[in-house]
Amino acid sequence: MRAFKRLDGAILPIARPNVDTDQIIPARFLQKPRSNNFGEYLFRDLRFDKHGTEMPAFMLNQQAYRAAQVLVAQDNFGCGSSREHAVWALCDYGIRAVVAPSFGDIFFTNALKNGLLPIVLSAEIVQGLLDAAIASPGARVAIDLEALTVAGPDGEAHRFNIDPRSRHCLLQGIDEIDYTLTQLDLIAAF
Repeated sequence: MRAFKRLDGAILPIARPNVDTDQIIPARFLQKPRSNNFGEYLFRDLRFDKHGTEMPAFMLNQQAYRAAQVLVAQDNFGCGSSREHAVWALCDYGIRAVVAPSFGDIFFTNALKNGLLPIVLSAEIVQGLLDAAIASPGARVAIDLEALTVAGPDGEAHRFNIDPRSRHCLLQGIDEIDYTLTQLDLIAAF
């Protein structure tokens, strides 16, 4: 995992609630080996028609959003099945954080375990970020995991919470196994 301390990134607005894991990565791609770049399958059925042609109306197909690193969505992002592949697709594409008012529980846990920072902010703040990103394609947010803040395009900072162990792992760029290995002395003493 890559350490996550601070990020200044463009926003990808997904202005719809209940984006499920099948929309994030369709089930037909789940049999691919992890070594594949799952980013090419991200939002596959929303980004491309049945002939593989990009659908221009989908935000990720618009030039201003292609290099986005922060996805901002409405309620219940990542709901549905428990596929870890949804997080892999986001990470492999280059998304480092997802901001939403709420998340599917399993998606939220999978995100933290794979180095993707899920941030819960109020629906009102999220709507402001969505509006700014749609009104000004390429709008950016600044995320500071050490300070636990998200600053919108207007510069206003909003605090968020994350459990301390997950925060530590993200800041250090370690997964749960690496974290356990840092505790070997305590384990041996026990």
